[in-house]
Amino acid sequence: MGQAAGSPHRHRGAIGSLLGLVAGLLLLVTPLGSPAWAADNPSLLPDHLTPVIDLARALTDGQRSSLETQLDAFEASSGWKLRVLTQYERTPGLAVKQFWGLDERSLVLVADPRGGNLLNFNVGDALFALMPRTFWVELQTRYGNQYYVRDHGEDGAIVDALTAVESCLERGGCQVVPGLPQEQWLLTFCTSVLGGLIVGFAAYPRKEGDRVAWSWVLLLSPLWGMLFLVFGLGPVVTRTSDLLPVLRNSLGFGACAVLAYLVAQRTVGKPPLAGDGQG
Repeated sequence: MGQAAGSPHRHRGAIGSLLGLVAGLLLLVTPLGSPAWAADNPSLLPDHLTPVIDLARALTDGQRSSLETQLDAFEASSGWKLRVLTQYERTPGLAVKQFWGLDERSLVLVADPRGGNLLNFNVGDALFALMPRTFWVELQTRYGNQYYVRDHGEDGAIVDALTAVESCLERGGCQVVPGLPQEQWLLTFCTSVLGGLIVGFAAYPRKEGDRVAWSWVLLLSPLWGMLFLVFGLGPVVTRTSDLLPVLRNSLGFGACAVLAYLVAQRTVGKPPLAGDGQG
């Protein structure tokens, strides 16, 4: 086992996404946390086999029963073992390995709010083959951060994370977490706009007779190309098939490029006129 603009609510959500990205970068260089294995206390295990051990009481009885049915049905149809352990101060630790018969096709979602991020994952090797480490880091930072938990509850964070995993397993694996949250789209839109501004300022003519300074546009293409294509469109097309955010980012890029071009022509300078400087 390994491991939108407007209301204050939207602003807090955007801040949460930025903090999540920072946390994700830190998690990329550290293990995926395994608080479930920190002890060995089999007395905390239930007296019957169940895919959900809710020691922290994060789920209602109805939610727990529904989740148990969902996970059992998914295992029966796919062969993947998805398990949930919620804990706060008490944990069965190593005892869950034998209790659940964990193997390379198993995933244990550990919900423990003491670490700052609610979610941790103990991931089987077969799952890593379908979803890389970056997937699990993104999953953790998207659904486990304090802002998402505050807005959706611990139960919502747990269920949404498991739904994303099931969706990816049903399609044969994912490189990124499906879905494009509003805050993440805003980040891609901002990078698209910045890329357009760079193109516009690079393109204003510097020589008489020129309409577009193509040499400057090409010279700065690695910068605006990365901002628009890699950070502006890349995260969108890999997470959703919806064309609307692609259209919005493209329009933002194009509009800002034209605007920056016109502003640069008026304020930065115009191409020298024939005869200028001659007596």
